Amino acid sequence: MTEVGAGGGARTLPARRSPFADGAAFGVGSLPHRDAQAAAAFAIGEFDIATIPRLPARSPAEAMIAQAVIGVPGVSFARVGGFTVDPACPGDLPISTDLGHDAFVGLRSFLDLAPKVRLDGAPVKWQFVGPVTLGVALHRAGLAADIAFALAVRAIRAHLAVISAAISEVLPASPQLVLLDEPSLDQLMTPDFPIPPDEAIDLMSCAMAALATTAMVGIHGCRGSDIATMLASGPAVISVPISDDLVDWAGYLARFMAEGGAIAWGVVPTDGPVATTADRHWRALSDLWCALVRRGCDPVMLRRQSLLSPSGGLSAYSVSVARRLARQTSDVAKRVKDQAGATRFALGA
Repeated sequence: MTEVGAGGGARTLPARRSPFADGAAFGVGSLPHRDAQAAAAFAIGEFDIATIPRLPARSPAEAMIAQAVIGVPGVSFARVGGFTVDPACPGDLPISTDLGHDAFVGLRSFLDLAPKVRLDGAPVKWQFVGPVTLGVALHRAGLAADIAFALAVRAIRAHLAVISAAISEVLPASPQLVLLDEPSLDQLMTPDFPIPPDEAIDLMSCAMAALATTAMVGIHGCRGSDIATMLASGPAVISVPISDDLVDWAGYLARFMAEGGAIAWGVVPTDGPVATTADRHWRALSDLWCALVRRGCDPVMLRRQSLLSPSGGLSAYSVSVARRLARQTSDVAKRVKDQAGATRFALGA
């Protein structure tokens, strides 16, 4: 970065570091709380990056798919969960995003608390279902594939724009990180998947473009997701659970980081026994990074262009266990931040 000085010469200024780097910790999205105010306090207090929560245990309307179909013409949501679609409904009717709906209580509670704790200026992360996963759900509910996926991306673009604007109104100085949640990507290469990979790439790119000028946008995938497809869609961040399989994608990850991309490592598992300390999670991350370095990844980039999170949402646990998992994530994040800080000092950055 350069600046023209008073004498007309250019001088080099230090690059501004992204708040979404250096091992900062965030949540993946869903929390187990039924008390929305308590959830907002948890989401702000337990992570480096305040994470706007969804609260499916409080209301089925806050489940990932249910939240996305609210306000979509021809789609009827049932309070007990699930939804139905009317295949005869025209696919070009306007999408309505009603943030006063029961599906957005977690968001409203967060935005109510944020000014009270002077959060403006601090980074904020939130998450919304991606178009591939929503399209799969609409297709399974009875829509033809071409209609289902076109409606999915249109709905998501509309919802993203309204939610981001609402956050900016309350927190105008806070940079936003938005992840599109795409658990369906782990089935993308199966023969019966309803769309080909290139169409999935276009859908994700189109959805992310809705916030291209207002937020840092990326993709969250589950274990087994096709990393090449995720990266081809053009995210600024990818979020993936750590696993040995990631070593096979080392070349893709190295190129992504070299081009400025950040990786959110799902370092604390949310699909198995709960550890008592973060030591095992730290060792697993360290072992993975060592293997990636042996395959050509830059160790400095791995530390400095990293984020840390649980591997998935925490809504399946009790609040006390969710807090333990959040704090284990923060424990690993602190170790990464310490190493990243030492790296900057050694390089004179």
